[in-house]
Amino acid sequence: MRFVDLSVSFDDNKHWAPIWARNKVKYINHKLGGFIIRILYGLAPRYLRNGLGWAIETIKLSTHGTTHLDAPWHFSPISEGKPAKTIDLVPLEWCFSNGVMLDFSGKNNGEVITVTDVKHALSEINYEIKPFDIVLARTGNDRMFGTRDYFYRGVGVSAEATRWILDHGVKVVGIDSWGWDAPLPDQAKRARETGDNSVFWAAHYVGIDVEYCHLEQLANLDKLPSTGFKVCCFPLKVKSGSAGPARVVALIDE
Repeated sequence: MRFVDLSVSFDDNKHWAPIWARNKVKYINHKLGGFIIRILYGLAPRYLRNGLGWAIETIKLSTHGTTHLDAPWHFSPISEGKPAKTIDLVPLEWCFSNGVMLDFSGKNNGEVITVTDVKHALSEINYEIKPFDIVLARTGNDRMFGTRDYFYRGVGVSAEATRWILDHGVKVVGIDSWGWDAPLPDQAKRARETGDNSVFWAAHYVGIDVEYCHLEQLANLDKLPSTGFKVCCFPLKVKSGSAGPARVVALIDE
């Protein structure tokens, strides 16, 4: 079995991320760890095997600031007419299942993935979506990770395509862009121009009608086959959270 890491690295991103999506990692090295041990327990370096102490990190993160699984609660307080699930209530069974990778990397910035696109991609790999499949959309946007363009450019999935996928019994989808929707600045502009409240965050709002989760900020989808793999995407159990950071991994049986 081969493992493919589908997660981005968690690190300081102050230099390129919007203020609301910033993460911070503070590193305590072994020398400083030894000093902490001396303060706490009165042990000088000569009592430590290598004269050094432990390494520790403290982190500050947005639940949406790295590879993560969005809960239905992120989209709306109500889903399918009942209280939406927070991330700590998402069934674990949803988070480990057969994966399907659909390649949309040929689309241009600002375009959306339509129902026709999804049907064509499935036809190309001769596959029909099954209940509880985890459907991953490859856009190639992960190549912009670490730049401001990552948040403001790219390809997203339309509301219609999202609903079509979910109608097949899918509970988890994912994308290698910052968000599942098309870039939000573009959606916001069109919403203002048209006065239409069905434009902005349209694919996310499908979650009001159909209960589902999606993975965002994936990476390395180009290393996957179209089918024949499992996806493991267990989120951090944040109490009452709208999302949970996740180490998303594909397991390929070879």
